[in-house]
Amino acid sequence: MNDSQPLLDVRDLRVDYDVAGAAGWRRRTLTVVQGVSFTIAAGETYGLVGESGSGKSTTGRAILRLADVSGGQVLVDGRDVAALGRRTPLSYRRDVQAVYQDPAASLNPRHRVGRALTETLARHGLGDRDERRRRAAEAFEQVGLTTGHLARYPSQLSGGQLQRVAIARALVLGPRLVVCDEAVSALDLSTQAQILTLLTDLQAASGVSYLFITHDLGVVRHVAHRVGVLRGGELVEQGETRQVLDRPRHEYTRALLAASPSSHPDGREERRAERAARRSAAAQDLSQEAA
Repeated sequence: MNDSQPLLDVRDLRVDYDVAGAAGWRRRTLTVVQGVSFTIAAGETYGLVGESGSGKSTTGRAILRLADVSGGQVLVDGRDVAALGRRTPLSYRRDVQAVYQDPAASLNPRHRVGRALTETLARHGLGDRDERRRRAAEAFEQVGLTTGHLARYPSQLSGGQLQRVAIARALVLGPRLVVCDEAVSALDLSTQAQILTLLTDLQAASGVSYLFITHDLGVVRHVAHRVGVLRGGELVEQGETRQVLDRPRHEYTRALLAASPSSHPDGREERRAERAARRSAAAQDLSQEAA
């Protein structure tokens, strides 16, 4: 890949869904994402934030080829994913992986969790039986699990351990980009911190890139190099994480920051005063916008 070329280049993305109308009415087209553009460099984390229904997950699904691109382009290493045909090549699946909010939903409760990794490797034709077991054990070690965990069932693992399994399965193929869709939102705060540190360490070791989709601005501040803010399917602000979160330009970003809690005790009173000031400024901006 050319050093000047981003790993992921989303250009003016539009995603439409056909939805059923009310009784007696025709189906209609609903535009969920409109005009979204951003890039992710190799080894970079880009945070995509916004409230529920803002189009965050739909953007991720378009990149993963789970939602059709209605307009614009999604380029991975210069390749337009819309031009790959109806069947997604295995090479693309190896390069672009995903980690979701509920890892248990993607694991067969009747199978030992190690099988999720060995079957993934087998599907891609990587290694013989012994090699796949060795690579699965190495992936578990990378995410802080032991070879003993390979033989356990999903019901025998905690939520944090299950998410580590999901991360191991995503990384065992050596992807270049991982789409993390609310990957830590279901975890308690201490487990969240462990998983975020793990993802950062794995990125430093492997150079993998992340698209981190979340509603939690605290998570974005912790892991993302740059951030984009979605509102109603449109990107209203983006830039360096510290710049956007410390000096937001758009009133919607200020409203999100004003509504964002923080549980850490240090500086709690100062943050409360800051959020109150932001809420007041955001309310004034929105009232002026409505007028």
